[in-house]
Amino acid sequence: MEKMVIQITSGKGPAECCRVVACVQSLMLKQARQQGIEIEILENKPGDINGTQLSSTMMVSGQNFDAFVREWVGTVLWIAQSPYRKFHKRKNWFVGVAAFDMTEFAAWNIKDVKLETCRASGPGGQNVNKVETAVRGTHLPTGLQVLAMDSRSQLENKKLCLARLEAKVMVAQTEQLMARQQTQWMQHNLLERGNPVKIIKAGLG
Repeated sequence: MEKMVIQITSGKGPAECCRVVACVQSLMLKQARQQGIEIEILENKPGDINGTQLSSTMMVSGQNFDAFVREWVGTVLWIAQSPYRKFHKRKNWFVGVAAFDMTEFAAWNIKDVKLETCRASGPGGQNVNKVETAVRGTHLPTGLQVLAMDSRSQLENKKLCLARLEAKVMVAQTEQLMARQQTQWMQHNLLERGNPVKIIKAGLG
């Protein structure tokens, strides 16, 4: 099964561009479902205003998603009236979409993870249970940590912890790859000068 990581970013754009990130993500999720493409959200970085996102990192997997990815990668121009500034004349809002093949990522190795068990604590300092069912995972090469205590089963929490930690490491690597692309289009003024791969006329509400 092939996998690819996709990131939508507002660059250095204003709140309207952060809203477009959320809108583009919604469209991509809907289109992927319609085409039978498996897609999951790894991380959403929220913007300052409710319903906006600075960036979104997702992973697509399967066999036939190349055309879907090609359709979106590049600069997306969203044409709409600003929902935040009523009399603002500008209607063109840009976001960038980048895709990274899994070969660009360091291989995930469970041997790089240190797992520790601890008690799952509830609100007010109360112990949810007396046994150590919560699991904390540390990715030793990066120092990234995840704590899972959703389940009363230590085994289940271990599975959740490893899955979330792998996603967190993948997002961190995506950020590093995005930084390398910065000279291409991460700066918002470059986004504006780029030729959009997709132009969408819609509201931002």
